Amino acid sequence: MTSSTKTRLRSPRSRRHTRAVHIVGTGSYLPDRVLTNADLEKMVDTTDEWITSRSGIKERRIAPDWMCTSDMGTEAARKAMDQAGVRKEEIDLIICATLTPDMPFPATACLIQKKLGAKRAAAFDIEAACSGFLYAMEIGQQFITSGTYDTVLVVGAEKLSTIVDWQDRSTCVLFGDGAGAAVLRSRGDEHGILTTCMGADGTQSDILLMPGGGARYPATKESVSAGMHYLKMSGKEVFKNAITAMQTAAEEALRRCNLTIDDIKCVIPHQANIRILEMLADRIGAPMEKVYVNLHRYGNISAASVAIALDEAAREGRFQRGDLVLLVVFGSGLTWAACVIQW
Repeated sequence: MTSSTKTRLRSPRSRRHTRAVHIVGTGSYLPDRVLTNADLEKMVDTTDEWITSRSGIKERRIAPDWMCTSDMGTEAARKAMDQAGVRKEEIDLIICATLTPDMPFPATACLIQKKLGAKRAAAFDIEAACSGFLYAMEIGQQFITSGTYDTVLVVGAEKLSTIVDWQDRSTCVLFGDGAGAAVLRSRGDEHGILTTCMGADGTQSDILLMPGGGARYPATKESVSAGMHYLKMSGKEVFKNAITAMQTAAEEALRRCNLTIDDIKCVIPHQANIRILEMLADRIGAPMEKVYVNLHRYGNISAASVAIALDEAAREGRFQRGDLVLLVVFGSGLTWAACVIQW
């Protein structure tokens, strides 16, 4: 980061005289099983060329039947805690972002707490679909800046293979399973998470949803036969809204911090579709070499996608201490968010 950038950099929270919050450790977990496009050609009427040209995805990870969302979330959490040097007794709060919980209740975060042995931590889930990890990080940050807690564990975990219709070639090729996690703390210096912009538009809630399983359409023989417990998506509408929402959120986050895209070392977007990522990069003026992409290996893992990408990008050295990182996401709801971090 140049001296001119340091001069211009503005942290919105510095004016509130609250503690700055930092990501002090990250971790991720991917199941061993790899489902390639060639494998999908044997399952549904599709081809590797069709999938790759429309999504950029070549393979995705699929969890075994016995593995739950909480299992993957726990593994990612352990890695993040190890990197941060944080013991289970030090965790004050666990927030899990997921749309595929182990069960409707109790919260998957409580199950992760049990598996970690983090007995003194409060725990709850949030559901903001693919935007969930950034929503959860902002919630966790607020608990730290207020002085309520010192150490917050944020987890994004999904087992999307359980809600995908494997006969629907337009959706089953897009999604995978996995988990990512981050440990939040205040290191005492000024920067860290500089700002988070969040938004939602409930009038578009019907373009990406799973109708069955809730109070409106509880599980019955009829709802199961009608396929209501599978993910449904209007692809063109999602594509159009995703680009606009992510661009708006990214530009607002940069504006709040008095930054331009040139100041950003790495852009980490939600890993949904390569065409969305390329169009987003073009609209915000970011060269693709600045954009971190791993969707060709994992597909879309909803709330876990940006968490896994953040962990991998950090481990690969895509940015260093003091560099500026832009995270930007979009999901069902519709929901969206962008976050600027000084690493």
